[in-house]
Amino acid sequence: MSLFKKILIANRGEIAIRVMRTCKELGIPTVAVYSEADRNALHVRYADEAYCIGTAASSDSYLRQDRILEVIQKSGADAVHPGYGFLSENAGFARLLREKGVALIGPSPESMDMMGDKIRSKQAVEKYGVPLVPGINEAITDDHAALDIARQIGFPVLVKASAGGGGKGMRVVHAEHEFSQAIQTARSEAKGAFGDDSVFIEKYVGGPRHIEFQIMADNHGNVCHLFERECSIQRRHQKLVEEAPSALLSPELRNRMGQAAVNVAKACQYSGAGTVEFLVGDDGNFYFLEMNTRLQVEHPVTECITGLDLVKEQIRVAAGLPLTFTQDELKIQGHAMELRICAEDPNNNFLPSVGTLMDYMPPKGPGVRVDDCMEPGMEIPIYYDNMIAKLIAWGEDRETAMQRLLRAIDEYRITGIETTLDFGKFVLNHPDFIAGNFDTHFIAKHFDPENQAPVAPTAAEILAASMAAATFFTGKKQSAQMPVEQQSQPLWLKNRKSYLS
Repeated sequence: MSLFKKILIANRGEIAIRVMRTCKELGIPTVAVYSEADRNALHVRYADEAYCIGTAASSDSYLRQDRILEVIQKSGADAVHPGYGFLSENAGFARLLREKGVALIGPSPESMDMMGDKIRSKQAVEKYGVPLVPGINEAITDDHAALDIARQIGFPVLVKASAGGGGKGMRVVHAEHEFSQAIQTARSEAKGAFGDDSVFIEKYVGGPRHIEFQIMADNHGNVCHLFERECSIQRRHQKLVEEAPSALLSPELRNRMGQAAVNVAKACQYSGAGTVEFLVGDDGNFYFLEMNTRLQVEHPVTECITGLDLVKEQIRVAAGLPLTFTQDELKIQGHAMELRICAEDPNNNFLPSVGTLMDYMPPKGPGVRVDDCMEPGMEIPIYYDNMIAKLIAWGEDRETAMQRLLRAIDEYRITGIETTLDFGKFVLNHPDFIAGNFDTHFIAKHFDPENQAPVAPTAAEILAASMAAATFFTGKKQSAQMPVEQQSQPLWLKNRKSYLS
């Protein structure tokens, strides 16, 4: 069975370029869509074709299903990769594509519907014996009855929106007198964010670790997990530092959680790449949290320790081909860490930082990968997510990966905006992180902006940055992709010749 003749990437930024790179290796032409704000963006120039679909606001461009369908018709694309964010988990969009005979490089709309609703997903996976946090697995209709259950569970409890995520519609209730107000606030926030005010309650897990498992499934009955990622370093329930494997998991716990992740995929008849998220409490018990029915931002660390190109696997599965591996063939090779480089100021409650990239020079060298979409002189748009790059480091062991990531952070040159680079150094140098002894409250417990003094650049660094800026402003374009010959060849590159991004 052949692959696709042309793929439209319904996204922007670094993920659009990352998908296009795999398509180029597979010999598949690509189609970019862009807003007026992204007219000069790198993903527009990297694609074989590009079409403007609206003004800057995502609601008038990247979320406009009708305009994307128009571009599909004009370009003759027969498949769509949605990346992450925007329409990537929109079941309605998936159904529209199916009606038009266009393949979605992702799961079925039915799987999206089931896993997109936290109550339905919990009810589905419970039948497969997947551990759940004690609580109510249906929407609260009677506040008094819910309070009785909360008393039985024991405070603190967590009130959560059934739809959506990212911490919206979520409230921790520490005592009985807070319960009623927390329910009302969570409902109001959920209604505003997701158009659905359904909420439920569950036991609040103390000292939680956020650990997720990458799964891949095809349409021939094959489902595999590709091991775990540790995602506990978060601000506002959004991840900043990820690593694979986790320093917490024993081989026995890894096997149990991996099988649970596979069962979650089976519960919704999943196809493609997905992520099953768990909480691991300070008592060592793990619980199903949710499933993300798309590629994750942190997928590169899984690629590093498995030697697989997950986008390539996604494309093959969407074309009807089986997985290229079995569970027994998968082995963890070394250790990988990722820092999300966001345009925000950690010293000011991680508020967004807008402006112009005066200097931009990503690091290189052995075991370093940068997924980005930036170059000097570019403006940081205020309309979209403020992540500008992902910095990934691989090493033979956790210590090597940490030291390599620290070296890469020191080499990264970004001026004109505030970023999370120095915050990454703070995390990697913290004794608890080094020891693997941390949870999702790491920032609240340990991060004090006064402990993160900016590192003054050396004279040599200032000269190098000035030369880079001069190169840009004299009109010489820098490459959007690090030449392969400038990278070393660790295991994750040797294993898969096609892994270049």
